[in-house]
Amino acid sequence: MKKLTPDVLKPALAKLSGWELNNDRICKDFIFSDFKQAFAFMVQVALLCEKQNHHPDWSNSYNKVSIALTTHDHNGVTDLDLQIAEAIETIKQ
Repeated sequence: MKKLTPDVLKPALAKLSGWELNNDRICKDFIFSDFKQAFAFMVQVALLCEKQNHHPDWSNSYNKVSIALTTHDHNGVTDLDLQIAEAIETIKQ
């Protein structure tokens, strides 16, 4: 696994609605109708990430969940981060 270059990341992020590159991390905010829905989403994401042994940097404030993905061992975004982002998108739907 290696850190992806901006040339690889740009087209990959174009396929992931709302995800942006920010300081060697891909980030997105998710908005829900209430805290209960936001927390349920976080539980599903946590289970997914635990299976992959790859955990997000994230925060929650009432109905908003902010997620940032990076591979700390590689100081940037790798294919694993993109795979997790794609999986998170399927949870959100």
